Formats: sequence, C-alpha cells, structure tokens
Amino acid sequence: MKVFFDTSTLVAALIKVHHTPNPASKHPHHEPTEHLAPPPFHFDLLARDGRARAGVFHTPHGAIPTPVFAPVGTAATVKGVPPRDLKELGATLVLANTYHLFLRPGDEPIARLGGLHRFMGWDGPILTDSGGFQVFSLKEIRTIDDDGVTFKSHVDGSLHRFTPEKVIAVEEHLGADIVMALDECAPPLDRAYNVEALRRTHAWAERCLRAKTRADQALFGIVQGGVFDDLREESARFLVDLDFPGYAIGGLAVGETKEQMHHVLDVVDALLPEDKPRYLMGVGTVKDFFETVARGVDMFDCVLPTRLARHGAAFTHAGRLNLRNAALAEDERPIEEGCACYACRSFTRAYIRHLMQANEILGLYLASIHNLHFLLDTMRRIRQAILDGAFSAFRAEMLARMNAAATALRE
Repeated sequence: MKVFFDTSTLVAALIKVHHTPNPASKHPHHEPTEHLAPPPFHFDLLARDGRARAGVFHTPHGAIPTPVFAPVGTAATVKGVPPRDLKELGATLVLANTYHLFLRPGDEPIARLGGLHRFMGWDGPILTDSGGFQVFSLKEIRTIDDDGVTFKSHVDGSLHRFTPEKVIAVEEHLGADIVMALDECAPPLDRAYNVEALRRTHAWAERCLRAKTRADQALFGIVQGGVFDDLREESARFLVDLDFPGYAIGGLAVGETKEQMHHVLDVVDALLPEDKPRYLMGVGTVKDFFETVARGVDMFDCVLPTRLARHGAAFTHAGRLNLRNAALAEDERPIEEGCACYACRSFTRAYIRHLMQANEILGLYLASIHNLHFLLDTMRRIRQAILDGAFSAFRAEMLARMNAAATALRE
C-alpha cells in the first residue's frame, strides 16, 4: 500500500535547486542533490479492463492521468496553440524535441533562462525525446558508430555529435520531467540492421543511466527490435533489468503494418512491469488509441492534430474533413456535431473554410483547437470507460460508430 504525503515543499525546493541558472557559468551544469529525497515519480495503477489500464503517473510538475495523449511542441511550442489554451483543453503532458531545441536556440541558453518549463510558459509535466529519431531519419547527413552519431544540422549544415552522455546533458539542461534514453530506431523489417541497432540501443541505455544526475527527471528506456518477436523480447527483458521508471516502445508506426504493430504490442505487454507506464511513441489517431490501449499502452504523442490543421483538415468521427472543400462554402454546421470545443461551439464550417481560403491564421488556430480537443477528449473518455469497467463495450461502440459514419459519408 502506497503512503501519500504533501510533497509540494520538497518538490518546489528541488525544482529551484535544479532550475536556477548560474549566470557566471558558461556551461550550465546541474549537480545531483543527494541531500534531498527524490521527488515522487511513481505510477499508480487504478483499474484494468482486460489489458487496458487506467492509472496516474506522478511527476514534480503534476500528476498525469493515464492513458494520456501528449500534444507535441517540437520547438517548445505546440504550433499555434498557447499554453493557456492547452490547459483549457485539458492537456496534462506536452512533448518537446531535444534535437530541435539543441540546434535552436540551444540547450544551454534555455538552462540559463530557467529551464524549459519557464522558457515556454508551461507549468505542467513535459517530456523530451532523445532526438535519436530525428537524427537517424537524416540518412544522408549522419554517421552512426557504437559510441554515438555524428550529424549535420538541417538548419545551417553545422556538424554535431550525439552520444548517450551528450543527450542526457542536453536533456538535463532542458529540464523536462520525463526524458528519453538515446536509442537507434531501425527500419522495422530489416532483421540484420535491428540486431546491430539493438546492441547499440542497450549499451546506450546503460550509459544514459550512468550519465544521469538529476533526481527530478524520470529517464525512460526504449524497447526496440523491429517486428521480430525474439528481439523485442530480448530488448524488453534487458531494459526491465535496468529498472527504468517507465518504458517507451519505439520503432513502431514507421512503416510496418497495423497488424505487425499490434502483434509487437502483444509481445511487449506480457514482459513489461505492471507498475511502470508504457509509452508508444508517435501514434495519434482515435482508432490507434482504442487498439493500443487495449494492448496495455498508457502514453501517446503525435504531431498529427496540429499538422493536419495546418493543411486544412479536421478530425471527425466520420473521418478527416477537408476544411477547404467548396461544398462547405455555405455549410452552417460546426466541424463536428456535438463537439464541445471552442471552434465547434462558436463557428460554422463555412466561416472556417473562408478563413482557410483567405490564409487567415485564425483558421489554422481553430482547426488545431478542434483536432487537439478531439483526441484529448477521446482519451479522457477511454480512461473513464476503463475506470467504469466498460472499455470493451465503449471501444466496440465507438469503432462501429466511426465505421458507420465513414460508410455514410462515402455513400
């Protein structure tokens, strides 16, 4: 049985120790605070419905109810959406990108300015990825070896190097609550490549753990291994032995089929500890939420809601709606009937289409608000259904509704 107590004073003190920059220091460094007890990173599993899980992951900047969807703020901003609105939408976790912030404006200036929370004006939990996926996707301008990866900046062509130790130093400067170990994301169907990448990923995970100094950050290991059962099992067992406070499942939604992704999650679910959160990286559609929550996943992130909005598309239960479509020119309906978001409460499809056609920023903002609300609200309803013991029925009902709406739209 867990014993709970008021940790606000302790957490505030710990955050102050780690986030107060030293203006005289050219290279900010955060010393471990061994004289203070670590803050309460722990996961409470509250309910299960089949393999679907509802819980709470506690961090220094607040509790994260799970399952949870994290809007992506690549460059320390969820594109076009201020933190005020993210709070109103009910977001409890935001992701920022280590690679992009390292290149611009730099992790050390952010540290001197008080850390990422203060820099971006978001006082809730933040997760930073390691930047590994971005680096490894730059196939033409990077070189990988057992020690790390050398790459050219996509911004100005300058040469840089990420090692596990360097990535942890950057993430400690940024100061997110949840940080990712450096891993290698291999093509999911290439077994030979995955064998080599897994060896590096495991060695780098150990080095990340040794390099970590901040007690107010939770370092997650990343399970890799492509679509190969034995490699995924090897990776899960290896990382569980290292006793991370949480585990990401990487190397999915990168080219494999949905069936292959689901099978990998079935394999991994049986091996990861029940008292630690599981994070599926880069997944952000409603159908994926239902299928992967049903396989034991707790955390998600994706750029899709704001990226689609910038291209004039909106999520609906009938599928994606093209907000630039001429058929909407006099459509007085909201984007989605019954949606409680600001865009749907206040504006018509006709008006939002006009904004899109006129290249008005407000149109992109309203579409972003709607898309984020759509995913965040769906995840809240999924969580409540698990708590109520009704997830299986809710999943079946919602998927049937979406399929019927999509069929009606095509007819």
